[in-house]
Amino acid sequence: MSKKVVKVRVPATTANLGAGFDTFGLALTLYNEFEVEEIEGIYIESYPDNEYLKNPENNLFIKVVKYLCEAEGKRFKGAKLKQTINVPVARGLGSSATAIVAGILTGFAVHKKTLTDEEFFKVAYMFEPHPDNLLPAWKGGFITALKTEGKTYYTKVDFPKEIKAVVVIPDFELSTELARSVLPDNVPLKDAIFNLQRATLFIRALEEKRFDLLKVAMEDRLHQPYRKKLIPNFDKVIESAYDNGAIGASLSGAGSTMLALATENFDKIGQAMVDAFKEASIKAQYKVLDVDTEGAKIEIFER
Repeated sequence: MSKKVVKVRVPATTANLGAGFDTFGLALTLYNEFEVEEIEGIYIESYPDNEYLKNPENNLFIKVVKYLCEAEGKRFKGAKLKQTINVPVARGLGSSATAIVAGILTGFAVHKKTLTDEEFFKVAYMFEPHPDNLLPAWKGGFITALKTEGKTYYTKVDFPKEIKAVVVIPDFELSTELARSVLPDNVPLKDAIFNLQRATLFIRALEEKRFDLLKVAMEDRLHQPYRKKLIPNFDKVIESAYDNGAIGASLSGAGSTMLALATENFDKIGQAMVDAFKEASIKAQYKVLDVDTEGAKIEIFER
């Protein structure tokens, strides 16, 4: 007897991009895949093997699917999940968002319900409150977003095809909770103005392909000055990116991954940033990625 299988592929994201704190999000061509079928009980395969994610109590995808099932007034019997995790966990590349988005798409497909923006956010925010990660993982591309008074407003902005993202992933995790805990409750007005000026400049620089403006436009005073103490050799990693041809550089999300934007010298930039981490006795690897413009993809088939 054949069984229905749902397979979802969701892109990694990088958020903030310097000045756009809690506002900018960009989807990248690095993907997590979730393949699930209904069975009695819960069985999770994870590639590469990850004991933490194989525990249903920790697995966000299972939590979301279970919630949506029970929201329909049905008993959650279980699931056989095969997940391929290419987006490293707790590194500022939206790994949690990939699981949440995949779980929502799966749940709505199984229950044959239309997924609207309102329904998406209603569920997603129960698991993560950050639209700058969730939206590009779902919709793809470069997105600016805000959440206010229970509503989410967003727009998708064209991102130049010439620009690639060099992501440098150090060999240590950094939880969003810890990265948030070091931020102040209040900032000086001059720092708020500093970021507002640069965030608006960033958008216009992309639209006009004024890549020479991105270095200034990605400067930040709202989060990176406080978080960089959690990232060994932070300033040297950024400096290494620019010294080798990057047009922009910043922390990726809450970290620990570092991001460089470039139109050339991708491997040279990546290796220089890896070497800067090595100076602080931190192992790292780099990946050269394009911008994903399509977002999450779902496939349903019989097995």
